[in-house]
Amino acid sequence: MTRLILRWVLNSFALFFVMKVVPGIQIDHFQDLLIATLVIGLLNAFLRPVIILLTLPVTMLTLGLFTLVINGLMFYLATYLVHGFHVTGFGAAFLAALFFSLFSFVLNMIFGTKK
Repeated sequence: MTRLILRWVLNSFALFFVMKVVPGIQIDHFQDLLIATLVIGLLNAFLRPVIILLTLPVTMLTLGLFTLVINGLMFYLATYLVHGFHVTGFGAAFLAALFFSLFSFVLNMIFGTKK
């Protein structure tokens, strides 16, 4: 349980860094940051595998690069579910999802939240 909370906090830091690095990402309040991190995590856990399965032929044709578009779509979808989380367009969502994945990966490797 503590590992799950640690990953949530680290991903919240990653989302905060993304907000500072990528133009077009805005979070109104700290609570919105935490909720947006939770929503992105839930979307990636439950909806992303279904979409990857449905778009498997396109993903195979692009040698897996279409998953980057799916990540951006999950990030953009989170803006509709969290009211204090704003993304100006799909391009900003695409870049934000890319940086979020990188920052999250680095932070989780540093703090050793993987098994």
